[in-house]
Amino acid sequence: MPLIRIDVLQGRTEAEINSLLDAVHRAVVNAFEVPQTDRYQVLTEHNLRRLVAQDTGLGIVRTEKLTLVSVTTRPRSDESKRKFYSELTAELAANCGTGANDVIVSITTNSDSDWSFGNGVAQYLTGEL
Repeated sequence: MPLIRIDVLQGRTEAEINSLLDAVHRAVVNAFEVPQTDRYQVLTEHNLRRLVAQDTGLGIVRTEKLTLVSVTTRPRSDESKRKFYSELTAELAANCGTGANDVIVSITTNSDSDWSFGNGVAQYLTGEL
């Protein structure tokens, strides 16, 4: 059940935002093999001066399509993470016109006991999931 936080610069249309959310979800489903119904996404738009992403000395040029994707998920193999990075950039390029140079990803891991999906209950611990 990955939780996805997406940070972008202000100025995208509703259609662009919906395409972005759908593209990210497809990459998560394909790379991490989660059910289609496991969709937890938060998108935040920022003023140009409130979203800073330098190139870490790699010579990467950023544009107004800058997209930061933060994933909280159970531990994943390096192979599935590489697949996610690749599928995510392909999806965003094909469906949103976002180049790989504008996609930054951070993955943080947690365990099943770190989740509650509502009602003040840890459903993995109770056996509901």
